[in-house]
Amino acid sequence: MSLPGVLRGRLRVPVVGAPLFIISQPDLVLAQCKAGVVGSFPALNARPPELLDAWLTRITESWRSRTPPIRTSRPPFAANQIIPQVQRAPAAMTWSCA
Repeated sequence: MSLPGVLRGRLRVPVVGAPLFIISQPDLVLAQCKAGVVGSFPALNARPPELLDAWLTRITESWRSRTPPIRTSRPPFAANQIIPQVQRAPAAMTWSCA
């Protein structure tokens, strides 16, 4: 399996950091991204739910303000969204990179 085009040239190694329940948070995700892997966290870690938007903004803005500047505007990161069994729909992994 080949690496998705949006990730080619953006990683040191083709690895996704484990989304650790309770432990993963923006600082860990940014450290993973800086190390050259896809940073990740369970969306459930951002509690209350309104905090999720703040986390996504913090990760993106922290990445953009790095010195020296990064050639991509967004870090390669993933928010692991948990869908309860009763609401489960066909799932697909999507990448959103600018």
